Amino acid sequence: MTESAVLIEFDDVTKQYEGGTAALAGLSLRVRRGEALAVLGPSGSGKSTLLNLIAGLDRPTSGTVTVDGVRVDRLSEAGSAQYRRQRIGMVFQFFNLLDDLTVADNVLLPAQLSGTARGPAQKRAHELLEYLGVARHAKAFPGRLSGGERQRVAVARALMNRPPLLLADEPTGALDTASGQEVRHLLTELNRDGQTLLLVTHDLALAEACATRTISLVDGRLAGSPLGVTA
Repeated sequence: MTESAVLIEFDDVTKQYEGGTAALAGLSLRVRRGEALAVLGPSGSGKSTLLNLIAGLDRPTSGTVTVDGVRVDRLSEAGSAQYRRQRIGMVFQFFNLLDDLTVADNVLLPAQLSGTARGPAQKRAHELLEYLGVARHAKAFPGRLSGGERQRVAVARALMNRPPLLLADEPTGALDTASGQEVRHLLTELNRDGQTLLLVTHDLALAEACATRTISLVDGRLAGSPLGVTA
């Protein structure tokens, strides 16, 4: 694997919280550009810690974390914020949309925080809402949308600044079966269009539908995958 093909690299990463066991214990992992990696594991296995380290929300106790050529473990607080704006899109279980902003304004928010001019930002937001099938809701408030529609808006917001990496934390966890299937199809389509995805999930159907590779974490270490795919 060439270095240019690697988007995420963990090198012997340990994260030790005070008074507890290691959330991650010597984890080494590479994720290629264009992959859709599903991370499975029970509660307390280290999945959330993995996401937080990739997003620059936490730092390892030892080891190195590199994403898109950036040593994330070395960033200052301001540098971490800039890194997230430029390189990371995040989708959460409970959407995290702002209920007092319209759908369009929710999607525009990352561009505003990055200082993008309003005209190009509005064009990008409209294109994303069209692509994701929710443009008709642009002037609506999130509370009027179904769960699946809100998650599509959240994905649009996450993609606003064209991040090389999309992180999804239990993206179907708060959805009914039909809406969950919609989101699975959406994430699969995004990956087919070239978007690199890292999914943390308990949803085996999501992993089976979306992932090009699956790993499992147990006690902060890589374990055999329930889908028979190794890291």
